Amino acid sequence: MAASISGIGIGLGLSCSSNLSKSLHSSQSSGFRVKMTVSVEDKKKNYTLQKSEEAFNAAKNLMPGGVNSPVRAFKSVGGQPIVIDSVKGSHMWDIDGNEYIDYVGSWGPAIIGHADDEVLTALAETMKKGTSFGAPCLLENVLAEMVISAVPSIEMVRFVNSGTEACMGVLRLARAFTGREKIIKFEGCYHGHADPFLVKAGSGVATLGLPDSPGVPKAATFETLTAPYNDISAVENLFNSNKGELAAVILEPVVGNSGFIPPKPDFLEALQCLTKENGALLIFDEVMTGFRLSYGGAQEYFGITPDLTTLGKIIGGGLPVGAYGGRREIMEMVAPAGPMYQAGTLSGNPLAMTAGIQTLKRLKEPGTYEYLDKITGQLVQGILDAGKKTGHAICGGYINGMFGFFFTEGPVYNFDDAKKSDTAKFARFYRGMLEEGVYLAPSQFEAGFTSLAHTQEDIQKTIAAAEKVLSKI
Repeated sequence: MAASISGIGIGLGLSCSSNLSKSLHSSQSSGFRVKMTVSVEDKKKNYTLQKSEEAFNAAKNLMPGGVNSPVRAFKSVGGQPIVIDSVKGSHMWDIDGNEYIDYVGSWGPAIIGHADDEVLTALAETMKKGTSFGAPCLLENVLAEMVISAVPSIEMVRFVNSGTEACMGVLRLARAFTGREKIIKFEGCYHGHADPFLVKAGSGVATLGLPDSPGVPKAATFETLTAPYNDISAVENLFNSNKGELAAVILEPVVGNSGFIPPKPDFLEALQCLTKENGALLIFDEVMTGFRLSYGGAQEYFGITPDLTTLGKIIGGGLPVGAYGGRREIMEMVAPAGPMYQAGTLSGNPLAMTAGIQTLKRLKEPGTYEYLDKITGQLVQGILDAGKKTGHAICGGYINGMFGFFFTEGPVYNFDDAKKSDTAKFARFYRGMLEEGVYLAPSQFEAGFTSLAHTQEDIQKTIAAAEKVLSKI
């Protein structure tokens, strides 16, 4: 499976798919004639965001910044944020009627495509029984069994309602199990907006160029140590200077919240050795990579089993969800089995469980990840070729359904390297792609996602749009 192209994904010991060296065949459009009694202008509909602008201006008086999650406000790319009306498959439509090929996928969950018919049918049946019980339901068992059988590190699992909540729970659990308080996280890795993690964080924090967030007490982050991603010597130094004090190392095994940055060879294995030698726990935050890089997540893909894992996004099939799990002896610390308290009103609700079950069923079908590998490889190679053809410094990479590119020669190993990207150029590229009907994440520092619903036509249209836009900026 392909993992690296021109500057990102270096050193994984994997080569690009052979089909990437072949030119993509453009789809042939068949000509036709229409007899009309009135003159017809053969012009593309003017791109307008008038309704989105009106709705967003109203939203700014109702919600901070007009949004409920910062990156949606387009602060780093400029221009008018689009207000979405509907989604289906690999496409989305805004309230002005503009259609887009979507490479955000609700920030990852829509791996089988938006508003999948089978998922919607199952949800409709579940809703007849109720939307929330606040009590055990059989669907929790079903999804739990699927997660446990898929993810190598998980012997027991606790469902929550978001990735942030999962990371909050897993951090508390790691500290409870080890009896230690200090943790190591990596610069540019994002683990949700809980206080201990808002130290050199990625995602919206990186996108908006914010310092460590106001309102976070020094005491909340005092025990959070940071190192550059892919720098094992920096991690060794932190262990050496904090002997017997570190509870855990937490990371995105493939960074998606500083853009797409995969691990160097042996980086994950070295972390596993260091944590074991020092009595600390290794935590993979697979909220983004879980069930996306492979059915068993990044840990299956790379063959490295952590002690604990967080999940989200895909396991809820587009509904709010999160989970954390790991070795049985650790998970039995969680209440009511043990003393580490964590609870949630809507945790394990039947709708999220149903959507997750249906999504995982589809992902387990033969050929799923091979298809994601094929189309994502074609997409990334096409964009890189277009960039180089039009004279831009660009690098990028992918693993199956996750990808990214930077406007820099690369290589990109960590967040500092990612920050060398020409973000002003990305902003111009982003706005141009919107007008061409392609929706990317509105930040240089966010990974992109493909889905089983993306077609060859989608990929070819996107590459053509990229070349057109890149030739103008």
